[in-house]
Amino acid sequence: MKRKHLFMITGFIFIVLALVCINFQPAQAKPINLKFAHIFPPPNPLSKVCEAFVQELEEKTDGRVKTQFFAGGSLLKPGGIYKGVESGVADMGFANVEHTRGRFPVTEACDLPLGYPSGWVSNMVVEDFYNKFKPKEWDNMKVLWMHASTPNIMITTKPVRKLEDLKGMTIRALGRVGETVTALGASPAPSPIMEVYDGLAKGVFQGVNIPYETLKAFRFAEVAKYATLTWEVGNLYTFFVIMNPKSYAKLTGDIKEIFDKLCGRYKERMALVWNSVDFAGLEFGLEKGIEYIHLPDDELARWKKATKPVIEDYVKEMKAKGFSEEEIRGWISYIRERIAFWSKKQIQYRLKSPTGPPEMRP
Repeated sequence: MKRKHLFMITGFIFIVLALVCINFQPAQAKPINLKFAHIFPPPNPLSKVCEAFVQELEEKTDGRVKTQFFAGGSLLKPGGIYKGVESGVADMGFANVEHTRGRFPVTEACDLPLGYPSGWVSNMVVEDFYNKFKPKEWDNMKVLWMHASTPNIMITTKPVRKLEDLKGMTIRALGRVGETVTALGASPAPSPIMEVYDGLAKGVFQGVNIPYETLKAFRFAEVAKYATLTWEVGNLYTFFVIMNPKSYAKLTGDIKEIFDKLCGRYKERMALVWNSVDFAGLEFGLEKGIEYIHLPDDELARWKKATKPVIEDYVKEMKAKGFSEEEIRGWISYIRERIAFWSKKQIQYRLKSPTGPPEMRP
């Protein structure tokens, strides 16, 4: 009988302990839910890079961070990305500075026609510029990484072989890029990228000043016939990937460590993808019968001369905002120095691009 009571008491104790352990197990923490707003459509290689970023973030954090990915401007339109992230509509966002002309005046120096030879170089330069000068215009935002498009070319429905051919043409271009288009003799139209295909097809635009990659990514090669290659005077579009600081603050210490490392990796990956996508655009253009027009040296010299006022107008504009001329010209000189530095590195690394000097091309 005593043994029976002992078993009963022991069993009761085990049951009580089990219930106590169950009740005191830490509750499974709810995942941190984020939203990422992106301007490019889902099939775009740059969109895929960002989508891979959020997927790997979820994997590396064992599901503790889950991110809804909204591509193609489905959550926020390009011009509303920054404000949308700032207000918390999205936690992270991807756009370029020309969508909100004047909001990032210092960073816009990177978009001047300074002769970027390739996408890889442009990405290295804009990241260097941001890290060097840390413009105050980004102070209320968590900048994950800066990046940039490849150099712009003239994709047109009519041949452009000399400056005079641009007169009377309407070319889709934003912000500083639009100023370059004006300096070259055409009229800029700051239309959303998703409207350009129909605009070219219907004759609303006669061209778009944008990188090679769009010939395939946005299928412009289906509605345009020519591409004038002008990387020597072509602007670029400086892009950003940003995060609301309050959203970043929600991440625990170990998650922040994972997150920051991923940002570093994807910044480098983005630069390589930007460089490679131009090849896809070039090849798709050839398949669709695009005529690639190379300007002779004497004509190219005319284009360079025509775009110089764009740079000088930027200096005047920034002086009016209270910056010293020495400071402004320091930004421009730094950009040019970094273009030269990274161009040499690209040649040294034997990294090929469709644009740039002969040493960079296949």
